[in-house]
Amino acid sequence: MITVHAHPVCLMDRVPKTEASASMQPPGTGTMAYRVLDAHNQSTQPGTYKIRFDQLISHDITYVGIIQSARASGMQRFPLPYGLTNCHNSLCAVGGTINEDDHLFGLSAAKKYGGIYVPANQAVLHQYAREMMGAAGGMILGSDSHTRYGPLGVMGIGEGGPELVKQLLSHTYDLKAPEVVLVYLFNAPKPGVGPHDIALALCKALYDPGFVKNRILEFVGPGISSLPMDFRFSLDVMTTETGCLSSIWETDAAVKEYYRGHGREQDYNPLAPAPGAAYHRMITLDLAQAEPMIALPFHPSKAYTIREMNEHAGDILRSIEQDGAEQCGIKLQLTGKVRQGRLLTDQGVIAGCAGGLYDHIREAAAVLAGASIGNGAFSLSIYPASMPVALQLMDAGMQQLLIEAGALLKPCFCGPCFGAGDVPAHNSFSIRHTTRNFPNREGSRPGDGQLAVVALMDARSIAATARNQGLLTAATELDYIRPDVPVPPFNGGIYAHRVYQGFGKAEPDRALRFGPNIGDWPKIDPLGEHLLLRLASVIHDPVTTTDELIPSGETASYRSNPLKLAGFTLSRRDPQYVERAQGIRALEVQRQQGTIPAELESLLAQLDHRVPLESLHIGSLIFARKPGDGSAREQAASCQRVLGGLANLAYEYATKRYRSNLINWGMLPFTLDHTVDFQGQIGDWLYVPQVRSRLQAKEPHFPAKLWRPAPGSWTDMTVRTGDLTPEERDIICCGCLINYYAAKTQEPCYG
Repeated sequence: MITVHAHPVCLMDRVPKTEASASMQPPGTGTMAYRVLDAHNQSTQPGTYKIRFDQLISHDITYVGIIQSARASGMQRFPLPYGLTNCHNSLCAVGGTINEDDHLFGLSAAKKYGGIYVPANQAVLHQYAREMMGAAGGMILGSDSHTRYGPLGVMGIGEGGPELVKQLLSHTYDLKAPEVVLVYLFNAPKPGVGPHDIALALCKALYDPGFVKNRILEFVGPGISSLPMDFRFSLDVMTTETGCLSSIWETDAAVKEYYRGHGREQDYNPLAPAPGAAYHRMITLDLAQAEPMIALPFHPSKAYTIREMNEHAGDILRSIEQDGAEQCGIKLQLTGKVRQGRLLTDQGVIAGCAGGLYDHIREAAAVLAGASIGNGAFSLSIYPASMPVALQLMDAGMQQLLIEAGALLKPCFCGPCFGAGDVPAHNSFSIRHTTRNFPNREGSRPGDGQLAVVALMDARSIAATARNQGLLTAATELDYIRPDVPVPPFNGGIYAHRVYQGFGKAEPDRALRFGPNIGDWPKIDPLGEHLLLRLASVIHDPVTTTDELIPSGETASYRSNPLKLAGFTLSRRDPQYVERAQGIRALEVQRQQGTIPAELESLLAQLDHRVPLESLHIGSLIFARKPGDGSAREQAASCQRVLGGLANLAYEYATKRYRSNLINWGMLPFTLDHTVDFQGQIGDWLYVPQVRSRLQAKEPHFPAKLWRPAPGSWTDMTVRTGDLTPEERDIICCGCLINYYAAKTQEPCYG
């Protein structure tokens, strides 16, 4: 089904050619990706991009912090359209009034600065962007990792909040020219195969080898015409889970009709690779070979066909039990869930930017028509991605079919995707058409003895499983008939009535509305000359996700309060981290007051040079082998910074966006050579002298010393930062992005 080619290829007569050719252009030439990037580039330096986006979008977990940061940095109005959606904290239940306080802050900000405000339960952010934002050939930056609008010919990139702050201050998004990977689609999927089946197969093939990491995927080929727009959207949004930077698709008549049907025909532009377009590498995808898939805990790339899962259920379930014990410290009991040779599941959810689209829910309704999900433990919840989608389902009679079968129709809400809705029972097995199944992302708490299992599947096979009252069933096993009902037209009237469209209509004299939980960022100190870093957490897992660094779910209500939120840092992975980090921060406070504990005096006395107290900077350090997979949430870094964190140490960073978050919050993204066997433990000290001077001198390597209680002496080592732009070096030296912009309007942080 999937083949990969790790060498340059070109498109000749719209057919990929892998043979080396003297006439082949440099990779990237003629691609849609470079055409879009070039059109938005402010840089004059070859090989680098400084991007100004056309539009921004955020949800209610991120927009308060972004606006607060931009406001503190001197923003007067939104210089480009900025959509503020309310699809993550819309339960308005956890933490008292604070979720709705954030919403009213967002509305007041949209009016003051000239933004677009989408009230709670109207749409999930990515569906609103698909329906109402973007133009083919354009670019959107979102503070959510699943910012992907490639099928519309729009390049979406998901980053942490500070990158949106830069755009709000009319600065640029900077990157080296990324490699472009051709994704060549041909043939058509079988009935019963959906976009999640293909997406999970891609994740399995591409994630672990890092084949597309930080690259742009460019979808081309005759297979695209066989895919409805909702199919394309849901496949595209899952490209985030492959580790790629962004995606772009060639446009066709279906895309033109989508724009027309949404009242935006003027936003359509034909987009296709130029003849002879050259790519750095290629993936070919035979859609006809795709089978229904299931991705097991604890990553979308851990995928099997449903056929394989049922054939080897016992062995596979035992491997999940082992993973749960190793990663979460709790023994699951899953092998007893095998019934009649199939896995018996406990819960189904179809939701969000991947699952909650009209076509997928209509297919689920067709599978369930005239059936029952039963009156046992199995439940099925369905969350349409927007109110226009809900209206389409209502007009077509699909809601009735689903409700009669026993499914629950719920509001437009992202909650189940990150643990704020439909949290399953302990030891339950939930199947979901959502984006991720990281450890405990569904809301369980291992610290309280809870652990549930989430597997990812397509809505079609979830409905087939529901029809069999929880017994795992592929949709291709059923001979169901799609209702012969025309797709009702998009009805944007609800947006016209409820969405505040304020771009270009800023009201500078309007006051922001603050709630008691909305807090300003605490003062962040600039970087000192010499760093003394204590290891506050050491994680040797192959990958550490942002969900582990700062959990989702119950923390969502505190995203507007930096100090309260910081108390949740690593709470599901290393519950003692916060206390350790606070203790290290207390040592830095003592240093700033002119005293230093005897413990540190003894350490520093054994160095071969004297360290002036006034130039020393004490902070905490996290070691993880490969941190930062998953969400774009800046809080994965900012919470460490608030607690006095000054650096991360890793062999590599799972995503560009997490590394960027560290930098934008003034933290050093240190790395080790892969040949180094790092033996540091919690409580050890890392001393990095002259770090500020070396940063200013553009040095990529930093001599360091590691202190361990045994043998009680300093050991030499080297840490690296990799390539940093001049601006990134300045941000780290200033202490964070807010300090950097404040310094630009007053005086430099250093000469």
